[in-house]
Amino acid sequence: MNDDEVFRRLEQLGLQLPAPPAAVAAYVPVRLAGGLAFVAGQVPIVEGQVLHPGRLGHDVSVDQGMEAARQAALQALSALRAELGAFDRLERIVQVTVFVCSTPEFTDQPRVANGASELFAAVLGSAGEHARAAVGVSSLPLGASVEVAVTAAVA
Repeated sequence: MNDDEVFRRLEQLGLQLPAPPAAVAAYVPVRLAGGLAFVAGQVPIVEGQVLHPGRLGHDVSVDQGMEAARQAALQALSALRAELGAFDRLERIVQVTVFVCSTPEFTDQPRVANGASELFAAVLGSAGEHARAAVGVSSLPLGASVEVAVTAAVA
């Protein structure tokens, strides 16, 4: 991906990359190994606060969950760019795992995960298309409703 093209697409979408996320525990935000970049799970943070905390199916709507997934995906892109120095080394998004804090009865995790998937496709084009898992969980760090982890192919 071309760095300028990524920023042009972000601007067209009315989006900006947030500051690269800092680790909140004993891990690194991105680890490079064997032509892959493993981005640690991102919970959506805006202005120092978790975006839409809570549980899908209880106090967070599907639309709010999708927005949280988009924000977490933006943070993953920011972490990738910080590690790589520019998007020029990013070949493609390979795998995305979206954890959705939800009630046992909630079954729309894939729709919530589309918030991240659609963001990657809109910003990166075909290089943003990926395999994915959308998993319901009982709780997430910091009370987040969504967490997004990414594996990307890099040069």
